[in-house]
Amino acid sequence: MPKETKDRKFLGQQRASGPIFDKDLGQHILKNPLVVDGIIAKAALKPTDVVLEIGPGTGNMTVKILDKCKTCLAVEKDPRLAAELSKRVQGTPEQRKLEIVVGDFLKVNLPYFDVCISNTPYQISSALTFKLLTHRPLWRCAVLMFQEEFAMRLVAKPGSEMYCRLSANVQLLARVDHVMKVGKNNFRPPPKVESSVVRIEPRQPPPPINFDEWDGLLRILFVRKNRTVSANFKTSSVMAMLEHNYKTYCSLNNMDIPMDFDVKKEVMDVIERSGYTEARAAKMEIADFLKLLDTFISSGFRFTAK
Repeated sequence: MPKETKDRKFLGQQRASGPIFDKDLGQHILKNPLVVDGIIAKAALKPTDVVLEIGPGTGNMTVKILDKCKTCLAVEKDPRLAAELSKRVQGTPEQRKLEIVVGDFLKVNLPYFDVCISNTPYQISSALTFKLLTHRPLWRCAVLMFQEEFAMRLVAKPGSEMYCRLSANVQLLARVDHVMKVGKNNFRPPPKVESSVVRIEPRQPPPPINFDEWDGLLRILFVRKNRTVSANFKTSSVMAMLEHNYKTYCSLNNMDIPMDFDVKKEVMDVIERSGYTEARAAKMEIADFLKLLDTFISSGFRFTAK
């Protein structure tokens, strides 16, 4: 009976103070003020900053952001939480500094911002990360809460078990640092997994490459990241794709294709010239992938990222 009474009391408090959180939308409100302070400290906000906050929830982080910036643009998918946030700052000096956008972050057209802070809905972690990294103009930094496993993949280095295509893709475009681990009990309601905060600084200027070409190469190499580069390229599907793209490139550039063109021989020759025949993606640095890609591109081969 005491447990039932406690549960009813908690539910009543939720209804009295705001909407019940929807786990399907990834609503796990960060309740520990020390963690909130730590995240904001890592953002190093300036009084002139425009801050983008993704998933502000009831505003535990928002109110502290508003104290340190010029404007906070808060994107919230749930209209109920957006209304709670609006009421929280109503009648305060911070009200004029807050702009609330009700909508799906992945579908919102983003304005200019200097810094992004997010207690990220974990189901959109990858899409959110790449939307930020491809946004222009570039921003200064982002401090983002993710599921711990996803965060560890973002910061993983060559040779580590967690190193993967996600690691290389993000680290091509940005510097990523692990900030802190955050336990389940720091959220209401607690998620099923542990969390971590990372800090992302986009590389300025961005690397002068076609990201689709880059990602197409990495898709091939990380299918079996511990196999050699040459072995990953020997599959019939990879050879067929490269041959099709090579012939398309030659046609568009009015280049003749030799009668004795052998795609497998040409591809193996490219890999040998690059010096990565026996290399394995699991241990290759960003510079290695860039060199391999450049050798393919200069030889007329192109990759398709789907």
